[in-house]
Amino acid sequence: MKKFFALGLTVAMLSTVVAQTSPGTIVDVAAGNSTFGTLVAAVKAADLVGTLSGKGPFTVFAPTNEAFAKLPAGTVDNLLKPENKAALVKVLTYHVVAGNVMAKDVVGLNGKKVKTVQGGELTVIVLDSGVGLLDEMDRFTRVTATDVAASNGVIHVINNVLMPK
Repeated sequence: MKKFFALGLTVAMLSTVVAQTSPGTIVDVAAGNSTFGTLVAAVKAADLVGTLSGKGPFTVFAPTNEAFAKLPAGTVDNLLKPENKAALVKVLTYHVVAGNVMAKDVVGLNGKKVKTVQGGELTVIVLDSGVGLLDEMDRFTRVTATDVAASNGVIHVINNVLMPK
């Protein structure tokens, strides 16, 4: 009986360690990092938590709080209003690409367009200094950190909010 108890305790301890070291979903990872507070609030307001916690895989270009702060005054507050939910969903899903696109996969995409979940396109720009994206408003956005693992995809951190037409 003692052997079974010890084995059960060992299994429980190992599963706790695995749970702590395995990344959560994209939403979990973002929510666990204060850099993405505005993004997480927007995902909640748009009712996209369930979607971005789903099976995936998804590649999310995640704007930081500072990226949201660059938007014209009042833009974020306006988007977070319930009556503007459709516009918020459009902006947020423009930051998501179906599939698991890792940084190493992007090198061959220089100058190519990738389709977002929203339906729009982003142009991948590979420079000596790093990778960026050109949105439909012809604004360049730099990828500042790559390959943040999640159980249902990957997050790449960006320095601007991407805007669809």
